[in-house]
Amino acid sequence: MTDRAFLKTFSGLLAALVALTVIIFVVAQMVSGSSKAKTKVAKVAAQADSEMLARIKPVGELVVASAATVANGVIPAAKAADGKGTYDKACMACHAAGVAGAPKLGDKAAWKDRIAQGNDTMYGHAIKGFQGKKGFMPAKGGNASLSDADVKAAVDYMVSQGK
Repeated sequence: MTDRAFLKTFSGLLAALVALTVIIFVVAQMVSGSSKAKTKVAKVAAQADSEMLARIKPVGELVVASAATVANGVIPAAKAADGKGTYDKACMACHAAGVAGAPKLGDKAAWKDRIAQGNDTMYGHAIKGFQGKKGFMPAKGGNASLSDADVKAAVDYMVSQGK
């Protein structure tokens, strides 16, 4: 076989492959449908996804903000600290039952010596934690997310109930 015959055969084969590729591309476009049908399928799929996400959405969401974020007004600052609310959320677990030597709310005898130490000492023990002869107080009642103002308000509330 001569070079010319080989080149002629190779060129014909190459042209046939290009033609076959173009035909397959055209057929594939016809089979896949129009762009309107694709858009409709995409919309139905997006709706199904959003419905599925709504069904499995968590019950609650956690928002973590830094003090700078709150100060800049991105998240509105909370109202003044609510002593009873903080007590109900964080302090009641120990102070209602006297767990780990915690003075019970309203027990005047248990609060007498603590009140005599002064508010600053009680605030320090409540915020930083304390371990004494009578029991143990974890820092911020074990809830590190409480602000110092919340802890102080809760201490003030418990002291007012213990006088």
